[in-house]
Amino acid sequence: MEDFIHLHVHTYYSILDGQSKIKNLVDKAIADGQRGMAITDHGDMFGIKEFHDYVAGVNKSRMKEGLEPFKPIFGCEMYVARGEGKDSKALEVDRGGYHLIVLAKNENGYRNLIKLVSNAWIDGYYYRPRTDRADLERYHRDLIVCSACIAGEVPSKILRDDIAGAREAIEWHKRVFGDDYYLELQRHEVKDPSVRANRETFPLQQKANRVMMELAQEYGIKVICTNDAHFVDKENAEAHDHLLCLSTGKDIDDPTRMLYSKQEWFKTKEEMWDIFSDVPQAMANTIEILDKVETYNLDNDPIMPFFPIPEDFGTEEEWRRKFTERQLYDEFTSDENGENQLPPDEGARKIAKLGGYDKLYRIKFEADYLAELAYAGAKSKYGDPVPADVAERVNYELHIMKTMGFPGYFLIVQDFINSARNKLGVMVGPGRGSAAGSVVAYCLGITKINHLKYDLLFERFLNPDRISLPDIDTDFDDDGRGRVLKWVMDKYGHENCAHIITYSSMATKNSLKDVARVEKVPLNTANALCKAIPDRLPDGMKMNLPNAIKCTPELREAEVSQDESLRNTIKYAKMLEGTVRGTGIHACGFIICRDPISDHVPVSTADDPDFRDTKTNCTQYDGHVIESTGLIKMDFLGLKTLSELKEAVANVKQTRGIDIDLDNIPIDDPATYRLYQEGRTIGTFQFESAGMQKYLRQLKPTVFEDLIAMNALYRPGPMDYIPSFIARKSGREPIAYDIPCMEKYLKGTYGITVYQEQVMLLSRQLADFTRGESDALRKAMGKKKKDIVDAMKPKFIEGGKKNGHDPKVLEKIWSDWEKFASYAFNKSHAACYSWVAFQTAYLKANYPAEYMAAIMSRRKDDIKEITKLMDECKAMGIHTLGPDINESYEKFGVNKKGEIRFGMGGVKGMGEAAAKAIIGEREKNGPYKTIYDFAERLGAKVNRKAYEVLALSGGFDSFGIRREEFFAAGARGETFIDTIMRYGQSYFTAKQEMANSLFGGFDEVDIMRPVPLKTEPWSNIERLNKERELVGIYISAHPLDDHAVVLRKMCNTHCAELEDKESLVERKELTFGGIVTNVRTRFDKKGNPCGFVTIEDYEGAGEMPLFGEQWAKWSGILQMGSPVFVNARFSKPFPNSKFVRFDISNIQLLSTVKETLIDHITISLRPSEIDSESVEDLCSMIDESPGKTDLYLKIHIPGSTTPMTLRSSKKRVELSSRLISFLDDNGSFEYDIATK
Repeated sequence: MEDFIHLHVHTYYSILDGQSKIKNLVDKAIADGQRGMAITDHGDMFGIKEFHDYVAGVNKSRMKEGLEPFKPIFGCEMYVARGEGKDSKALEVDRGGYHLIVLAKNENGYRNLIKLVSNAWIDGYYYRPRTDRADLERYHRDLIVCSACIAGEVPSKILRDDIAGAREAIEWHKRVFGDDYYLELQRHEVKDPSVRANRETFPLQQKANRVMMELAQEYGIKVICTNDAHFVDKENAEAHDHLLCLSTGKDIDDPTRMLYSKQEWFKTKEEMWDIFSDVPQAMANTIEILDKVETYNLDNDPIMPFFPIPEDFGTEEEWRRKFTERQLYDEFTSDENGENQLPPDEGARKIAKLGGYDKLYRIKFEADYLAELAYAGAKSKYGDPVPADVAERVNYELHIMKTMGFPGYFLIVQDFINSARNKLGVMVGPGRGSAAGSVVAYCLGITKINHLKYDLLFERFLNPDRISLPDIDTDFDDDGRGRVLKWVMDKYGHENCAHIITYSSMATKNSLKDVARVEKVPLNTANALCKAIPDRLPDGMKMNLPNAIKCTPELREAEVSQDESLRNTIKYAKMLEGTVRGTGIHACGFIICRDPISDHVPVSTADDPDFRDTKTNCTQYDGHVIESTGLIKMDFLGLKTLSELKEAVANVKQTRGIDIDLDNIPIDDPATYRLYQEGRTIGTFQFESAGMQKYLRQLKPTVFEDLIAMNALYRPGPMDYIPSFIARKSGREPIAYDIPCMEKYLKGTYGITVYQEQVMLLSRQLADFTRGESDALRKAMGKKKKDIVDAMKPKFIEGGKKNGHDPKVLEKIWSDWEKFASYAFNKSHAACYSWVAFQTAYLKANYPAEYMAAIMSRRKDDIKEITKLMDECKAMGIHTLGPDINESYEKFGVNKKGEIRFGMGGVKGMGEAAAKAIIGEREKNGPYKTIYDFAERLGAKVNRKAYEVLALSGGFDSFGIRREEFFAAGARGETFIDTIMRYGQSYFTAKQEMANSLFGGFDEVDIMRPVPLKTEPWSNIERLNKERELVGIYISAHPLDDHAVVLRKMCNTHCAELEDKESLVERKELTFGGIVTNVRTRFDKKGNPCGFVTIEDYEGAGEMPLFGEQWAKWSGILQMGSPVFVNARFSKPFPNSKFVRFDISNIQLLSTVKETLIDHITISLRPSEIDSESVEDLCSMIDESPGKTDLYLKIHIPGSTTPMTLRSSKKRVELSSRLISFLDDNGSFEYDIATK
């Protein structure tokens, strides 16, 4: 038997076509004794770096065992344009391409291969990434090519009986690639008659093979055999078949769907010999290719982009003349003071690690310019001369940055951050992560947090023991992030920049859902299976389908079900779980390189997330591996909060004429701390949750450090320390230190270790750890690396003993650290984000309407969030009003009374152009006086749709015309909207004609004004539903307002609580009410009708499922818009059942409940707390609310313990929303509702 390796292999990176995991392929090849293998995914190289890294790991073990390394071959099955070339993208022939296997022989071949693949995506993409003959010839060196499957050019032309064309293709490839061109034979014969598979392919392969063998002999070209592997084992064939159904959107039983032969598994050498024993040279030639391929490394040292240093500072050539290599050696191998030089052998290694003297000159040049910028910044922030302690710290940090080779990195980061702030008008965050511990970063403007003020540590960010580049993540406002990236690309070259690709895979629940769809399992059954899987598996088990089956009875039942489709769903979902399903772009990761990125890694394209209808480049290797290739990753994050802050500042400027500099707001602002102390943090950053509000009310923060600590503590683990932290601050618990000197670093957190930085500082103070050692300790404890922690413990104990500390106390401290350090938080990050949080709280406390308007504008698409914020506005005493033609801007804004107005841009169907025209005309010539004035001034600039949505949403209410009058039709079927629009257009045209006339300006335009017709008023609910349809929420009122008293006094459950069925089982009876907002009807498994009814109250919405008789009984009353009151309960058939049953005992209209179940209202008055004006207001309100509910007055008489209750014999009231709101808002009165 001839030796053999696979040269045509697809992994799951041939997305939704290949099913094989790389690890499984390599493991199988090695187990079979194959010496190597190639990966050749369709049109991409997504999996090549993963392949490289996994094989490198395998080979480390093999070398230890004295085994021959396994050889990875990097390749791609490329598409070659059939038409004029890859630039042609118009014809049907351009939609595909001939297949061609392209393999890299060595590192140069790899460079050429990634150029070909990158160009195919960037320049040749048309349905697929396509190369062409011109590019193949340009980049042919050190590449091996094979003719591919029957979709390759040569076999395709043979099958079309175009032998002349096949000869021409062979001759071209032979001329370009010489002996590195091979013809490829495949045989996918289906021998099992019971298998549903593609049987047409094998005869075509045989026809192509026969001719190719003849042509190979004629032209002296060697042949190879391949199996076009798409899955690992024969048993995966059906799972792969299901994958193809997902790819094509077909069901498994669709007779017209695409089929493979199911022979495309990764066959063993013996299996391949059984198929190709008659062509032994085809097997042997795969080994010839293996031997041609060299082993090379895809990893590189950091490829630092060149920062363009201004010429007035100097040039790199000047630096090369100015400094000798000996001077560079001394500088880079000594400490920041030019002392403690490294031994010669260590010094030589240091120079070599930095890339030798050639690179050292560049680093020195950049480091000196960085120092100039840093010291200029230090003088600006700390004064001139710079204080000695600051200068010492700057000098130390700059030296570390220089000797680690990173000054260029800092120059680039400070450049795009400062350009964003100063040139692009983009708001930039104060910093995030550990970079805030660097004084140089502060001096350069990279961060806004003064590390000296908060004991932040540079070593937490960067120390000499660090191997990888520093990681500076930068927050930009959402709107500006794209502009910053474009600026970066324009400066460093678009071909030198790229986003980072991401891969989405079939997770546990998704694999179940996907396979269930293909198997035509009913949707509700598939959803039930997925819902049965817990979010977390017990005992720390990894979430995957096999483990989920162990923990989920429903999945175990499905696995052995009598229903074949259910069994198949579980079986094939297990095989497909983890398969790559698609690609995306990393949310923030971005590459900047000094050369075209396609010189180093393959590039693909994707939709630009920041610029619509634009493609952007992205790397084909994802974030897990990209940095090991040497490319420099920087994180550009879009932070919604910064956009909100920016908008709030603009609102303050617009309404009050005040310019706010958020970087310089008073950090001791009393109003802000009062807001935190009262827990009024809804809408602010980081401190908004109910739990955080509770702790803030208990803590009553008084200084910024309290906020930093709470930000760090409020997370699992440290949260247990919050009660003690609060008790110590308030003096209810004594503050104690294990060793008195620890007070220096723990005083600000009341003796509790909260931050990683505290562990680092205390290890230095107590046991003389070095900066690097303290960071290593922090890292080891945080990542629970017990072996490293245990190794450092003796040094801590011994060092502490030398400093005179009790070993027992040191043992206790170490034990406490081990327990807490894994949870301890990065203080630098907590400080940065607490500052952003403080900015939001400052604006809310001092400019409440402007701030709330800003965050409502930014969150307008999230109706739940808007509802919550409107409730908060109400609690703050800020009215939120609907759109108004004279007060609304495009977004939420604030009027002269300090009320928030809904923005016109938030009204569905309004149109941006119409909104801008209305606002622009108003700002230019003043408010609109009447609807006629509006129509006259805007003419045809506002279309019919804009008139409609403004009328329906209340935008014209201030003109005194009821909304329904705009839609009342006259005798000719025309509405007032039709006539007022025509009037406005005619008036506008006539006025323009008069202005242009020879006699213009003598007379006013005289056109008869249309008059709205009187019509039946819409019901309250009809009017409000139309408003909600356009605005998304009820603003001017709520359809439940007339029934609010029932909802508040007679319901024990909110609608939103219906989602948590388990918690409601314990309640004997549920009473809830609301308005029906959605009804879905369908049929259950038995063919009976059922319904799913969404019911909504003031707090949110919930869904009621009704089946069988229940649906038949109650469907009549459960109509869209119906306000209903429900009596129901949740129950279980037996105690441990996971099934929860929903039973309704009664449904009534809320109006019926209000009329029949409410007996009377009692209003309590305390004479000492009311005045005559309040009594008059109450009497007026009672007179204006006549109804059928009895009225009682309870009067508390001074000196008497028993109040006097009087029943009104003349007055009965309607419990309207107006009356109830009056009583709620007036603190002089209390009331109680009595039921019958």
